[in-house]
Amino acid sequence: MGLQNEIIESSNLFKEDGSLLQRGWARKPILKYNKENIGKKWTRIKEWDHYSILNKDFGFQLTIGDIGYLTQMSYVWLDFKHKERDGRGIFKFFTLSKLLPRSSLDDSIVEFPTNKFQATIEKRGNQRILSIDDPTFRKKGIKGNITLTDKPQMDNTVVVTGYEQDSRLFYYNHKINFMPATGTLQIGNQEYSFEPESSFGLMDWGRGIWPYKTHWLWGSACGLLDGVPVAFNIGYGFGDLSTHTENIIFYDGKAHKLDEVTFHHQNRDPTQSWTFTSNDNRFEMELSPILPFREKLNFGIIYLNSSILHGLYHGEVVLDDGEKIQISNLLGHAEDIFWRW
Repeated sequence: MGLQNEIIESSNLFKEDGSLLQRGWARKPILKYNKENIGKKWTRIKEWDHYSILNKDFGFQLTIGDIGYLTQMSYVWLDFKHKERDGRGIFKFFTLSKLLPRSSLDDSIVEFPTNKFQATIEKRGNQRILSIDDPTFRKKGIKGNITLTDKPQMDNTVVVTGYEQDSRLFYYNHKINFMPATGTLQIGNQEYSFEPESSFGLMDWGRGIWPYKTHWLWGSACGLLDGVPVAFNIGYGFGDLSTHTENIIFYDGKAHKLDEVTFHHQNRDPTQSWTFTSNDNRFEMELSPILPFREKLNFGIIYLNSSILHGLYHGEVVLDDGEKIQISNLLGHAEDIFWRW
């Protein structure tokens, strides 16, 4: 079992020289992203807000990614019944790392007005409200709002990760892995409803400076098991993990910390099942794909090679007290992504 340093005291994220004050994992984002002390220029800063809402039939994702010299707002529609994935992205240049909020907890509105489509992410109290309006989607149009409810008493996934090669490199990440969703999306004449008993949202809020070449693996899932909220977050790839991992099981809102989890797959193939094992024997899982996806983008300086599958998790997890929980048909995703950006 490796060291799992839990951060329990609030502080700034950075010292005055841009290095990290604390490293480890936390149950809430209790470190302040004091960006005025960040250690690199705006051209190196990576920031994103990503939301994913899934139920057994369909899903919707909305993402803003800001890398200083380029920002993308994108959305994805997932149709699990018909095995379809569709979406759109819009770019803006030289946003200078000023678009996204410094806090994942403060109320805010992020807008991305373009002449192509309109989308917003609003944080209002314990609710996160996503809106989309693109009249050109599939020549039918997509429009609607989805509200995610964050329950403050529930633990979250928070990691503060450094890098050995440069003390000014870092990754600060806050994930809320379980949020009931309410709302509707209209595509043409068809209405799709998200009900809080069966539709659950995920927030991935990331801020960081890391090497030009990056490779990460990430997986998550959530749902109700006999009426009890169950979720997990697994992954690795960012930085020096000698102080912590981002592997956590959530059972009825409480975090149960794991050590290392390893992804097993054949050539990153998302059309085949992936399996997951842990060195502490507390996470043994298989993900069977419903909707596999592969994408490669090469713009010279920017390169993406992603392998993503949405599907159903099956297996067993072990809580901190040794209790074993059987997981069956838990909806989620896993991804294996290479970036140069």
